[in-house]
Amino acid sequence: MAGKSFPQIALSFLFKLVRQSNAHASQIKYQKYTSLLHRAEDLSTQTLIFHAEDALLKSSSLFPYFMLVAFEAGGLLRALVFFLLYPLACLFGEELGLKIKVFLCFFGIKKEGFRIGSSVLPKFFSQDVGREGFELVMSFGRKVAVSNFPTLMVRGFLQDYLGVDAVVGRELKVVCGYFVGLMEEEEKMADLGHEEQEKTSSHVIGIGCYRSVLHQHPFAHCKEVYLVSKAEKRNWHVLPREKHPKPLIFHDGRLAFRPTPLATLAMFMWIPLGILLFMIRFAAGQLLPLCLCSPIMAFTGAITIISRPPKSSNINPTKSSNGTLYVCNHRTMLDPVYVSAAASNPSLSAVTYSISKIYEVISPINTIHLTRDREKDGIAMKKLLSQGDLAVCPEGTTCREPYLLRFSPLFAEVADDITPVAIDVKVTIFYGTTASGFKCLDPVFFLMNPFPTYTVKILEKLPSSQACKHGGVSKYEVANHVQYEIAKALGFECTSFTRKDKYMILAGNEGLV
Repeated sequence: MAGKSFPQIALSFLFKLVRQSNAHASQIKYQKYTSLLHRAEDLSTQTLIFHAEDALLKSSSLFPYFMLVAFEAGGLLRALVFFLLYPLACLFGEELGLKIKVFLCFFGIKKEGFRIGSSVLPKFFSQDVGREGFELVMSFGRKVAVSNFPTLMVRGFLQDYLGVDAVVGRELKVVCGYFVGLMEEEEKMADLGHEEQEKTSSHVIGIGCYRSVLHQHPFAHCKEVYLVSKAEKRNWHVLPREKHPKPLIFHDGRLAFRPTPLATLAMFMWIPLGILLFMIRFAAGQLLPLCLCSPIMAFTGAITIISRPPKSSNINPTKSSNGTLYVCNHRTMLDPVYVSAAASNPSLSAVTYSISKIYEVISPINTIHLTRDREKDGIAMKKLLSQGDLAVCPEGTTCREPYLLRFSPLFAEVADDITPVAIDVKVTIFYGTTASGFKCLDPVFFLMNPFPTYTVKILEKLPSSQACKHGGVSKYEVANHVQYEIAKALGFECTSFTRKDKYMILAGNEGLV
């Protein structure tokens, strides 16, 4: 080393490091991805290290997932800033560009309560999984995912919904409980491949694209690496819902569409018009009678589909001196309003377990908040039924997917004159429900959609032989029967999940308002 300057020593060391890296990489056997599909040996005993974005996702763009974090965790302003600066971040190359995107999305976000990775992103990841990539990855015994995303963005989906054994991504730095938008170094990833090799007697196989294999340390310990090209991924098919290892029943967030760059631009352009539409629709619902409100709602693009049973179809209905109890599944806070319109009864009252004080005041129909005290709630419902018709959503909370949560049997105790109502809602831009956001904004977001569609199916009244008082049927059998009839009418699936289950998954609390 004597006689050499510091720059010469540093340059010599760098060349030596590159030669070692190339020598190690040359020991890896690279093969085409398609050759693994025709491999004859059983893969269930093999260990796989795969790059999640390359081996599973059909799309190669990371924009939608970072936009979801920016919008759902940071709000509209942060989403707009991210959208405007995204092209600039792409100009700085992959690694530096990734760091800029992470900084824009996470800087200043509170770590406690950040659940986007488990409550919002899994739905959008699941819609982007390629069937061909999924089937190959799932054929291995032990599966370890490597990702360019921060770990908290992908772990919830990969482990909870796909059953991946381990997930290694980039960890985010936290100061005083807040993300600072910087990622930790990759020391943890460097030893992963060696650890996996020690856990199994067989050699480790890798799947990724050439770029990810070169830059991700775990792949350096793989004996074989199969490379996926963008051209091959374009021919993949989206994995059908029924093929997923675990059904996705609950998800949160406001965005109802996949926020690609063009779709996001369309959303920002729509928002001013959407606010105007909301004000028109809201004013019509508050100020005008039903006969005038319905045409105005239809003129502004709000679609309502109503179906009723034939009057002569109910052979043996339950007779009662009280009003009819309309029992419906719960899609949004506006369900009772649409039931009132479908039943042509503006005086219909509603009871609900979850409602904001603001909505309770501005609701166009009489709406009462239940206390979750069975005795008190039962008395309140009987009093309202003595005054007229009543609508109740026994699920206790909304569910967006084609599933019904468990029905509380309280309604079966207070009434025998029961009419099931099946409700479905379709939106294109914003969801009108939230588990972790401001519930008072639910009707605002719903009415901002260009063509919100409400389908209300009033089913046949419950026969007296299937009611508690006249038929001697238990309240649980009545609740389960009504749940089944509504699910059958909608083509949904019944579950035993409750409101508490939903809020524990999405918000980390029991959903008490």
